[in-house]
Amino acid sequence: MTDDTRVPDPLFDLSGRTALVSGASRGIGEAIARLLAAHGAHVICTSRKVEACAAVADAIRDAGGSAEAHALHVGDPAAIEALFAQLEAAGRAPTLLVNNAAANPYFGPMLDMDLGSYEKTVEVNLRGYFWTSVQAARRMRAAGGGAIVNIASVNARRAAPGQGIYSMTKAGIVNLTEGLAKELAPHGIRVNAILPGLTETKFASAITSNPKLMDMMLRQIPLGRTAQPHEIAPAALFLLSPAASYVSGTTLAVDGGYLA
Repeated sequence: MTDDTRVPDPLFDLSGRTALVSGASRGIGEAIARLLAAHGAHVICTSRKVEACAAVADAIRDAGGSAEAHALHVGDPAAIEALFAQLEAAGRAPTLLVNNAAANPYFGPMLDMDLGSYEKTVEVNLRGYFWTSVQAARRMRAAGGGAIVNIASVNARRAAPGQGIYSMTKAGIVNLTEGLAKELAPHGIRVNAILPGLTETKFASAITSNPKLMDMMLRQIPLGRTAQPHEIAPAALFLLSPAASYVSGTTLAVDGGYLA
């Protein structure tokens, strides 16, 4: 007779923690939300369209986890403030944050980019990450600590053709991560970033649906393939968990060797 009782690994146990994941309606954000919930966190799933996030939250609860869904446009500072005030008033201010929602409305030469597309990219990818982090960190400081993970991109280290401004914002996210890590360390708040490589998501479809671009990209990836969202999520689990208690200010590439 064998004992099938499983004891959660304390290094990755997020029981009793509340985690907010932006852009959790699909792709990498959804995969992270599901994994954090599977390790005990109460997950606040957010995206611009609450219906899509509600489906993710429902799936998490059906699997035995704990989750709720909220609409959040990270390009709107007032919406960010309102959600954190609402969560705080309900006693559910997150002590774990994953900044994942991103915008890339334009693909092509920077010289042909219109100002509106530029502003949208910067407002979501930089200002949105910054203001969401500020709202979360203020409450984490009051709670005695927490952890933030910013989803950047390999483009932060190696700008990609046709994605100049998007790459610029991702480089800024890395710098934001490092700056916040230094400022927030005295308050027990760790801040790290993940650099995903090319991943099979709707967000990356401008590349993955183009055979010529895919051929060019795959020749630069030593593992010779794209990633699936569930292959990025464990990096977020690690960086948010007790297993990474001495990790802050770092960038973790999950890229099949692309940046090697």
